[in-house]
Amino acid sequence: MTKKTNFASFRFAFEGIVHVLKTQPNARIHAAISVAVVLAGLWLELDRIEWAILVVTMAVVWVAEFVNTAVEAAVDLATEEHHPLAKIAKDAAAGGVLVAAILAVSVGLLVLGPPLWARLFGGQ
Repeated sequence: MTKKTNFASFRFAFEGIVHVLKTQPNARIHAAISVAVVLAGLWLELDRIEWAILVVTMAVVWVAEFVNTAVEAAVDLATEEHHPLAKIAKDAAAGGVLVAAILAVSVGLLVLGPPLWARLFGGQ
């Protein structure tokens, strides 16, 4: 693979990220929550393991959102009609994002909850 091809691959990937952020309202919600989680983590002075858990969890949500967007686009390209299988593909992809988001909220509560409670209300 040449340097030019590597650069093009990264450029296309960044174009995909920008597209998702510009066109998907839920991606902007994920972005706002990601920023809030990072700021809370900095304020709570999380350790490396806690950061690793949060970063991996946030990445899972982002990957699910990107895959959901790709599935929706591919289905829309494949058919303009309302086909039951198209609905299943789109609904399943969206369900994957929901599962990832529920996971992220659960992990966020487990990682951020105790130190946040201690910081706001004192003690453990």
